[in-house]
Amino acid sequence: MFLSPYFKKEQQSVSVSAQQASDFAKEVAQDFNPIHDVAAKRFCVPGDLLFALVLGQYGLSQKMRFQFEGMVGDGVSLVFPPQVGERFAICDHKDKQYLSVERSGDSTLCDVQIESFIRSYVAFSGLNFTHVLVPLMREQGVMINPARPLVIYESMAFDLITLDFNHIELSLVEQTLVIDGKRGDVTLKFELRCGDKLVGTGVKTLVLSGLRAIEEQDMDAMVARYEARRIDYQGA
Repeated sequence: MFLSPYFKKEQQSVSVSAQQASDFAKEVAQDFNPIHDVAAKRFCVPGDLLFALVLGQYGLSQKMRFQFEGMVGDGVSLVFPPQVGERFAICDHKDKQYLSVERSGDSTLCDVQIESFIRSYVAFSGLNFTHVLVPLMREQGVMINPARPLVIYESMAFDLITLDFNHIELSLVEQTLVIDGKRGDVTLKFELRCGDKLVGTGVKTLVLSGLRAIEEQDMDAMVARYEARRIDYQGA
């Protein structure tokens, strides 16, 4: 499967190196969040990669919900049980839980369908910062700390009407930001389509931390740094 360069598996243990995580973020998700850089002080494996590994291991079900509960570090060994039910968790060998999953309905193990779903979803995630989060923050007159820009992936869920598709396209239909002090809760609602056919709907939630009053110059500089990272990487 196309995910094989981005993880290592030994029996039921799965680990992701900082380099593999960084490569996935930039190559597949087009996500240039500094927290996924190899040398990042607060490095973590992208939630999108954990989500993708679950689909690759257990298949795509019509209804799925993912709750992210911990940040996975460089080389952490995660246990992917050989058999799982409708509810299961991904933990390390010390039983620390990082991800909980709920699933129901029909399912598919088709590599073509799963790869299309993953690629479409993570590409959408890669656009979140500049195309979604920055406009939301501007509307509310707030910004994250430009020195430590931290955006946490909290949860995602989707409900597929059918598994009769060979490719998926995802489009954002609604976005909201609710502010509580220095915390911001973002909800993104999206549709999943195969051509003109509606295949399903979904929702993703994110947490913005360290919010402060917006300083346009600082915001512009933060966006410029993010875009410069993308251009530098893609031009390398």
